[in-house]
Amino acid sequence: MPDAKPVTLKINDRDVTVAPGTLVIEAARRIATEVPSFCYFPGLSLQAACRMCLVEVEKMPKLQTACTLVATEGMVVRTDTPQIHAARKGMLEFLLTNHPLDCPVCDKGGECELQDMVFRYGAQSSRFVEEKLHVPEEKWSEAVYYDAPRCILCFRCVRVCDEGMGVKALGVGSRGVNSVIIPNRDHKLDCIECGMCIDICPVGALTSGTYRYKTRPWEMSYQPTICTHCSNGCKVTLSVRTNEILRANNRDLSGINADFLCAKGRFGYDFVAHPDRIREPLVRRNGKLEPVEWEVAIAEASNRLADIHKKNGAASVGFIGSNRTTNEENYLFQRLARATFGTNNVDHHRTADYTGLAAALGDRAVQSGATMQQLAEARAILLIGDDVANQSPLVAYQIRAALRHYRAKLFTVSSAQHEFSKKSAHAAIVGENNLAAAIHWLATGEGSVPAELAALKEAATKEPDLFIVFGPEFVGNAIEDLVNFSGALQNPRLIPLGDYVNSRGAAEMGLLPDRLPGYAPISDATARNAFAKLWDAKLPDKRGANAREMLAAAQSGTLKALYVLGANPVKTFGVGSQIKGDRLGKLEFLVVHELFMTETAKLADVIFPAASLYEKDGTVTNTAGEIQLFHRALDPKGPRTDFDLLRFLSHALAKAGLGKAFPFRSPAAAFEEIRKHVPGYDISMAPLLTGGSALVASHAALDGYQVPTGAIAPARDSMFTSGSMTPYLTLINSLDEARRS
Repeated sequence: MPDAKPVTLKINDRDVTVAPGTLVIEAARRIATEVPSFCYFPGLSLQAACRMCLVEVEKMPKLQTACTLVATEGMVVRTDTPQIHAARKGMLEFLLTNHPLDCPVCDKGGECELQDMVFRYGAQSSRFVEEKLHVPEEKWSEAVYYDAPRCILCFRCVRVCDEGMGVKALGVGSRGVNSVIIPNRDHKLDCIECGMCIDICPVGALTSGTYRYKTRPWEMSYQPTICTHCSNGCKVTLSVRTNEILRANNRDLSGINADFLCAKGRFGYDFVAHPDRIREPLVRRNGKLEPVEWEVAIAEASNRLADIHKKNGAASVGFIGSNRTTNEENYLFQRLARATFGTNNVDHHRTADYTGLAAALGDRAVQSGATMQQLAEARAILLIGDDVANQSPLVAYQIRAALRHYRAKLFTVSSAQHEFSKKSAHAAIVGENNLAAAIHWLATGEGSVPAELAALKEAATKEPDLFIVFGPEFVGNAIEDLVNFSGALQNPRLIPLGDYVNSRGAAEMGLLPDRLPGYAPISDATARNAFAKLWDAKLPDKRGANAREMLAAAQSGTLKALYVLGANPVKTFGVGSQIKGDRLGKLEFLVVHELFMTETAKLADVIFPAASLYEKDGTVTNTAGEIQLFHRALDPKGPRTDFDLLRFLSHALAKAGLGKAFPFRSPAAAFEEIRKHVPGYDISMAPLLTGGSALVASHAALDGYQVPTGAIAPARDSMFTSGSMTPYLTLINSLDEARRS
């Protein structure tokens, strides 16, 4: 009820005005007044189990639970009186009846909500003389441990697993003093191992297999960054001690994901310290890769690249970039290709057709975008595609939130049954590989179609605000059909789903053979001349080769040198069977930036050890178009950031007579240039600097776009198999669920 009249109440003699339906516990927080509670958690169903949030309300004879009491006009509330203090102290005495007093060894010591309340209300003694009940600690999985005596039965873990994740892997067994939390598979968890139950637990009942008995909260530093795995771009806080990541969580509820993290976001950081990391530069000598000094590797790369360019021309050099490097690094990489080498042979592993969406939307791109938070508040959602829970876990979490809190209408089109098709008001199962055909029918209404799809179209078009979430099945003309369909709606919002942390940012920074940064066509003389003037270089005006074409040219010998930045094209595009010996076709020279010895890195002539996303500064753009700022959490032990490597190489190439050295000394300086010159990125820095995000959207009118066959190659993996870092995630790979994937 957006137009409903606000209500005003008094809390501790202060007037508070809130929206109708607001709980008293939330109203108190509006004026920085804490009402303690163990069982209450924003976004979950109300429990009123712990009774710690008791407050006095004028004209009510008994104390009331603030977590279930709705604020009304004229209500008078007091949150701190002798009666309330005594009641809370008594509740703590009950909670401590069987709670072990093992704070010195408990992993939650120093950040335990029960410990904080005991200090505050002074429940330092107990009148119970009975022996405390004790049962041994249980190992539910490699990631989750449960200590029943510590549990205070707030049921947060049960509710977040059921409501937030839709998994229902936890429940309550027995009754009364014998009540315990039980997992779904004979004292073991069989779930998606997200670890939400660990972070939401207010005490030390549920603990992390990665963090147990390692350190104390006050011994660590905390650095917010962006999860390096999928395209949803969740914010994650890394807890670091002595340059080592000891845990990851998001307990401050900030960022686009608030309290949510999936299994990889919470446990998938140990690749950083994996023993197989490449730690020093390698140069091929006599057929073998040998470690060398940085200066030697940079000189080898710059001299060989400059020599090949001089002998064979700009078309003989190709550049394949990354969807897991920062916007600033991708911007420098395509600038190196175009301004220094004079070629548009630049591409990356494209997992969704972001260019096609920008082309189809044109000037509508700005108003058609949507944030992850807006998706959680949607009233109607059209989900097209399969397995969003595994491939885009935050998107799935937000859809569940919209269904739970706003009773959103959900419409699904998929090739098979999945979690959300079962919850859908209208579900159309159209069969394998028919999703694009289904959306074409929705857009045009032509041809025969299953009856449920016609019903879906009729129902969806009646929704005034419809969020359309669609997978990588839609490219080129299929996306145009989707946009045509959305044009018949009121205020439609579109969210494409790609695979990796900066898939959208890579496309928008110009890692494309036919597009400049901001999706401006190479043929657009105005845009091309603007960048040429900015970079003080003459830019090529012809479309370059895409990744598949570059690999084919390497096989034939047309392409003499290939520069690969944080990608593995040999595996991605399936050319491994064509490799003879240690060469990629007839390619003369291969430079690779990489963390691990991938299939492509094994063939390289020069390997630069690269820093991971957790070891650098910069920005990334998630699949919804939200840009976020992050800072390095670790100092890399040996590797350098791709930004610094590209900067060093530009100086070496300039000395060799090729191009001009990059003027930037930091990613922040490069981002300022991006903000000023890349369409859609002229954003305010305020939300980024305060830990939030800003929605960006290219608004160039792009006509005549055609996606090359095979250019879009989504991974279509599961939670435990997706991403280039997955083989190096020790804890993730130790889970039973990962072994079965």
